[in-house]
Amino acid sequence: MTAPLDPVALTAALIRCPSVTPEEGGALQLLERELSAAGFACTRVDRGGIANLFARWGARGANRSFGFNGHTDVVPVGDAAAWTQDPFGAAVVDGWMYGRGATDMKSGVAAFVAAAVDFVRETPPDGAVVLAITGDEEDVATDGTVALLDWMARNGERMTHCLVGEPTCPERIGEMMKIGRRGSLTARFAATGVQGHSAYPHRAKNPMSALVKLMARLEDKPLDEGTGHFDASTLAITTIDCGNPATNVIPAKGKATVNIRFNDAHSGASLTEWLQGHVNAVQQETGVRIEMAVSISGESFLTPPGDFSALVRAAVQAETGVAPDYSTSGGTSDARFVKDHCPVVEFGLVGKTMHQVDERVEVAQIRQLKAIYSRILRDYFA
Repeated sequence: MTAPLDPVALTAALIRCPSVTPEEGGALQLLERELSAAGFACTRVDRGGIANLFARWGARGANRSFGFNGHTDVVPVGDAAAWTQDPFGAAVVDGWMYGRGATDMKSGVAAFVAAAVDFVRETPPDGAVVLAITGDEEDVATDGTVALLDWMARNGERMTHCLVGEPTCPERIGEMMKIGRRGSLTARFAATGVQGHSAYPHRAKNPMSALVKLMARLEDKPLDEGTGHFDASTLAITTIDCGNPATNVIPAKGKATVNIRFNDAHSGASLTEWLQGHVNAVQQETGVRIEMAVSISGESFLTPPGDFSALVRAAVQAETGVAPDYSTSGGTSDARFVKDHCPVVEFGLVGKTMHQVDERVEVAQIRQLKAIYSRILRDYFA
């Protein structure tokens, strides 16, 4: 009998792959070998210099097809000298495994790969198990999960439900799962006025004054008070700058940027229209020309609580003794793309150290996460 696939060893092997976005680093090659050996049909879906892996056990287009989604790319190490352990060494110290991607999210990928491999070997389901693993989640994400979903659509592949294995728990494993996410919009403003001497401001048109007025208008009132499943939307000014080294010169140009995290009371289009209205008002008031460029990395979405979220919640509670809260908090994830394909929820480990120096994961939690994912698979196909 084949021994169960150890998620801890697999996590360590993945951490040792230096897969800093956009480098594949050997991580997907490693997973393809493991999954192919377990009978999964594997396809590399590379696009735009990004490596992605699609793996399916069972028939294409099965009536029930459970999917896992995750990523093997990681953010840069930062100051390597500040780490107490090798960022790509997967050292285990006092029950914690250290390494870039240990939490976000090579442990999650290892847990669902191990759960899927053991599940199809031990209790082959009436249906399909799909793994959609990308190397482009930490960057612009245009050629990662999106490329996988595009390829699936062209090739008749489908998931009837999907679980994204991102870290979701603030302090303790089991306490939170995601049933939606806020949208994210970034607006960049470029103001052009008339340069002049600071002693004679009436002879100039100060773009910085116009930008300050615009920022004050945008922050003047809350966007909303929250909705049924979402906290209030937020707007943050992230920069105002003109690069002017002189203290006695009013600059000709200035720039500012805001980031909005928005709930389901808004859309990217409605917020863009709202922003443009304020831009028009400030231009008219000041005579300074302001150009705006908007990028939307994802719309808000919600998977309404129902049978699928209840199944995941029950499995988590059975393995941890904790019934996770349904949440839509946090940043964006690739679930924002999957939601256009099928119902999607997220559940994973505690994410306190992700992207930090000395990123680490509690070894016992990796095994616990595999047990949760295994139970979800058993219950889904029961």
